[in-house]
Amino acid sequence: MTVLVDDHLLRDWMARRDDTLIQAIANKPLATTNLWYARLCKSAASVGGGALLGGWNRAERQTLIGSLVALPAAVTILPMRQLAWTMGTLIAGHGGLSMLGAEAVAAALQLEGGLLVSARDDGPGIRRCCAALGLRYRALAR
Repeated sequence: MTVLVDDHLLRDWMARRDDTLIQAIANKPLATTNLWYARLCKSAASVGGGALLGGWNRAERQTLIGSLVALPAAVTILPMRQLAWTMGTLIAGHGGLSMLGAEAVAAALQLEGGLLVSARDDGPGIRRCCAALGLRYRALAR
């Protein structure tokens, strides 16, 4: 089963910073979304490291930036055109679901996977939608 991770967890997986995360993913296929990937890239590109990399030193950030520019083939990101219709129907049918959350749920459906998010990204809209659709959803305490 594919594990779809948010930007916080993708960052930590790429940096191999968290043993609990690495164990949670194990050898399962890994994926993220276009929006989470873009949000991580935006943070990495900002001078101060943004919200996601603000506490990292320059060498750590540079290493991560290199991995973001040449994203490992082990990380799947489905094209938005493949997800957009499902995203629209999810938003229309599940109140409180954001565009970011809809992309995550749509990707999990398409990949027949589950969502693993940082507790920082644990939102009621995405959680309710996953429960309604029978998708695995887990927020990892950090």
